[in-house]
Amino acid sequence: MTSDWIRSCQRILEKLEDLEKSDNKDRLEYVRSIRFMLEALQRSIIGWMQWINNPDIMTRFTREELSEMNKRMAEFTRSFIKFDLEITKKGEEKGLEISRRRTETKGRGIIYI
Repeated sequence: MTSDWIRSCQRILEKLEDLEKSDNKDRLEYVRSIRFMLEALQRSIIGWMQWINNPDIMTRFTREELSEMNKRMAEFTRSFIKFDLEITKKGEEKGLEISRRRTETKGRGIIYI
């Protein structure tokens, strides 16, 4: 399973590289590219959640490895949330309505939409 995951990640990275090299994108191509990237992130996060929720896997990492994972994940998350905030503000400036109601998701807690 892990080798398949690694090969799949490598293919995603290759696709990302191809998307970045592409010149003269129209708006739809940018949307497709962003969608691909978000789906790649979602896939990765689901994989992380499977690992982090499995004590048989997580106990194999040292304290130092877990500390490094925590540090890098915090940096990535902070950067992504700041970007999310920036784009959300731009959306509001463009008159996009942002719903503030809470909704329950099946087994995933509460999110705001």
